[in-house]
Amino acid sequence: MAKYSIDLQVGKVKESEASSTIGETIVGIDLGTTNSLVAIVKDGIAQAVAGPDNKNVLVPSLIHFAEDGSVLVGDEARPFLTTHPERTIYSVKRLLGKSYGDLSTFEDRFGYRIIDENEDRLVKIAVPTADGKDDRYYSPVELSAQILKTLKARIEQELGTPVSRAVITVPAYFNDSQRQATRDAGKLAGLDVLRIVNEPTASSLAYGIGLKDEDEGQTIAVYDLGGGTFDVSILRIEQGIFEVMATNGDTFLGGDDFDQAIVDYLTETYSLNLASPGLRGSIRLLAERAKKALSTQNSYSEDFHGTSLTIDRITVDSLFEPLIARTLASCGSALKDAELEKADIDHVIMVGGSTRVPAVQRAVTEFFGKAVNNTLDPDQVVALGAAIQADVLAGNQKDVLLLDITPLSLGIETVGGLMDPIIARNSKVPTRVGRKYTTSVDGQKNLKVAVYQGERDLVADNRKLGEFVLSDIPPMAAGIPQIEIQFYLDADGILRVKAMEHRSGQSQTVTIKSQYGITEEEMAEMLIDSITNAETDVAQRALVEARNEATNVLLSARKFLKQNESWLTEEQVAAITGYNDRLEAAVKGDDKDAINGRLQELNDYTTPLAHEALDRNVAAAIRDEQV
Repeated sequence: MAKYSIDLQVGKVKESEASSTIGETIVGIDLGTTNSLVAIVKDGIAQAVAGPDNKNVLVPSLIHFAEDGSVLVGDEARPFLTTHPERTIYSVKRLLGKSYGDLSTFEDRFGYRIIDENEDRLVKIAVPTADGKDDRYYSPVELSAQILKTLKARIEQELGTPVSRAVITVPAYFNDSQRQATRDAGKLAGLDVLRIVNEPTASSLAYGIGLKDEDEGQTIAVYDLGGGTFDVSILRIEQGIFEVMATNGDTFLGGDDFDQAIVDYLTETYSLNLASPGLRGSIRLLAERAKKALSTQNSYSEDFHGTSLTIDRITVDSLFEPLIARTLASCGSALKDAELEKADIDHVIMVGGSTRVPAVQRAVTEFFGKAVNNTLDPDQVVALGAAIQADVLAGNQKDVLLLDITPLSLGIETVGGLMDPIIARNSKVPTRVGRKYTTSVDGQKNLKVAVYQGERDLVADNRKLGEFVLSDIPPMAAGIPQIEIQFYLDADGILRVKAMEHRSGQSQTVTIKSQYGITEEEMAEMLIDSITNAETDVAQRALVEARNEATNVLLSARKFLKQNESWLTEEQVAAITGYNDRLEAAVKGDDKDAINGRLQELNDYTTPLAHEALDRNVAAAIRDEQV
C-alpha cells in the first residue's frame, strides 16, 4: 500500500512507495438523511455490510434517547417515532451546519424540539430528561456521531478488528460549515475522516465510470435525490481525473418533502386532527409507506385511527410534480453553469432512494433525452463509491489520481480559545477558503488573527503557526463589522492569510510558514490525540459556545433594559433581572445544559417584549413621518 510522507512547510502530502502499512482497513460511509450504511472493498469488490441478521445493509438514521439514559440507533429507535417523538430524532442530516433561522419555518415538521431564538446561531435539539427537569441539549454533530458509532461497530463486528479510518460522503451542494460538521461527527465517533467526498463523485466510482479505459473522456450527470437533500452534478472524467464542472441543488429538498406533500393532502382531504407529535409521526410514516407502495401499484389504502385513507398514483404524481420541477430547474442551472447542452451528457446516473419514484425517472429521462442508469441499488451506490475511494486511499488502486492534500487542519482562534478550522485536514491543494467573522466588543478597532494547525477543538491543544493584527477598524457596535479571513494554501504547502474588513476596506496579508517542522510521528500523535479526546473536546467546545452565547445575550438584555426603561413595568424589569442573574450564575458553572436551559428561559420571556419594543419603535417612526 502507499504511504504518505510530509513536506515540512505546513504539510503537503506526497505519495511514496518507500514502505507500506499492513492490515489497514479504510471504510466508506454514506451518512444519509433517511438511512446510512458502511461499505468496504473485499477481494476487489465493493460491498455494503449488513447487520447481525445478515439481511439489511441500511441503518435508519434514527436516534432515540430512552428514559434510562441509553441511546438506541436505527431500527431499534423506529417504534418510538410515534410513542416518544419528543425523544426520537430523525432527518438529522438536514440540521448539520444549519442555523435556527434556516429551519424556523420547518420547525412544525419535527416531533422533537429545535431551539435557539438567535437566528444566526447553529441549532440545538432539546431532549426531555426522565425526571422532567432540565432538558438535555444536543448538537446535530453529536447526534450524527451516534449513527456513525453504530456503523463503526457494525463493520468492526464484521471484520473482527478495530476500524478507525473512513471516507464519508456529503452532498456536493454542502457548504463549508456542513462539511466541517460532518468531519466533527466522524471524529466524535472515533473515526479519522481521511476524505469528505462528494456523493456524485462516489456514485460515479461505484458505476466504474473513470476506472475503465473505454469510459475515458466521459461527461456525466449525477441526479441525487435522497431523503432530505437533492443535488445534481456535472462531472468530466478523463484519465482517472474527476472534475466537477458544475453542481446545483437544494440541501432541504428530498424524500421527506415528498412524504410531507402526501401528509398535507391527506390532512386536508380527510380533515385530520394532528394536534399531538405522536399523530404527526404516525401520519408521516403512513405517507412514507404510501409513497413506496405507489411506486409499484396504482392505489393505496390504510386505516388511520378509525379513518380509512386512500390515495392513488395519479394523485401523488400531481403532488410530486412541483417538487420534481424544482430538481429539473437545478439540472438546467447546472448545465448552464457548465456551459453544456443536454446532448453533451454521456450518462445520467440516478442516486438516492427517492429516485425509485416512477414520476421522477420519467421526468429525468424526458429532461435529458436519454435513458437513465439506475442498474445499481440507489440506496447503496454512494456507500459503494465511498468504499472504492477508501480503497484508492489505501493504495490498492493505481489508476485514479489523488491530488496532493494537507494532512492537518488549518484555522484561527475564536472567542473562548476555540479552534475554527478554515482549511480542513485532507483538503486538496492548492486551495482557497474564506470565512466571515465579526467583532465581539463594541468599538473594537483591532482584531488579532492567530493561525493554528491541528485537530483539537481548543487552540491550546494545537500548534500555533503565527499571528497578525488587522488594525484601524472603524469603531462600530459588536457584530456589525464584516471581516473576511481568507486562507490560500498553494501547491508548495505555503499558507497565505488575508484579513479584510469589508465596510472600510482595511486589509492585512501575511505569508505563514511552519515555525518548526512536523515529523510524521508528531502528526500521527496529533491525529491520535484528536480521536482519543474527541468526546472531551466536543464537551469543552459545547460549554465554551454556551458561555459565549450566554454572554452575548446577557449584554443584549442589559442594553434592552436600558433602552426601554421608559415603558417596561417594575415587574417586567424585575423578571428580566432575575433571569439575567440565574443565567449569569449558570455561566460560572460547568454545566452547558444548565446554561442552555437558563438561556432558553430568558429568551422565552423577553421575545414577546422585544416584539413589543419593535412595534413601539415603528409606531414612533410613523408618527414622526406624519408630523
